[in-house]
Amino acid sequence: MESINLFRGYGKVNPHLEDQSPHHQYTSSKRRILIFSVSSILLLTLIIGLALAALIHESNSESEESLYLSSSNPAESIKTVCDMTQYPSSCFSSISSLSSPVKPDPEVIFKLSLQVSISDLKNLSSFLISFNDVSSQAAVKDCVSQFDDSLSRLNDSLSAMEVGPGEKMLTLEKVKDIQTWVSAAMTDQDTCIDGLEEMGSKFLDEIKAKIERSKEFLSISLAIIAKMQALLEKFDQKLH
Repeated sequence: MESINLFRGYGKVNPHLEDQSPHHQYTSSKRRILIFSVSSILLLTLIIGLALAALIHESNSESEESLYLSSSNPAESIKTVCDMTQYPSSCFSSISSLSSPVKPDPEVIFKLSLQVSISDLKNLSSFLISFNDVSSQAAVKDCVSQFDDSLSRLNDSLSAMEVGPGEKMLTLEKVKDIQTWVSAAMTDQDTCIDGLEEMGSKFLDEIKAKIERSKEFLSISLAIIAKMQALLEKFDQKLH
């Protein structure tokens, strides 16, 4: 009987082994791939969502900053502009001391910085004209002539910014011209110092100190105009 039972059992497949058939393995693999794909899509969606949220937050922050600067008090606007210069404290104090009303606009603040430079340069020129030093008289005369040229260039810069209502004071072309004029004014002052040094003026240190102060104001104006495009963006404006 055992032989007959063994014979009958021969050729039967273990039901557990049937589960390991190629079709079952293919179905399991397909299911795992599907689960992995869905997980990957969900993860990718999450990453994209976080990235978009970060971009929106950054954009909103920049818009809020621009809105704040555009509607902020004059002191905050002046500080924002002056922080872009090499002499922020001198820039802030000199422009804030002007009696002219200050609008939260980089172009207006730049115009005021030019007025500071012109006023100081006029005082410097008057000081040299009244200066009585025979040994350096020729050099002083050259300095006065150079400062007259500088004042002419700075006044040209102001004139270029005179526009009608609703028009922009600055364009890309104007910015380039004004940068050239302000740079030339600074060069004139360096030339003046060189001439006084060659003549061996005994009052050189006193004159040089006043010229350096004037150069500082010109440097402030030059820095503001050179970074005008970036400043306008901070105030949610554009350079045309």
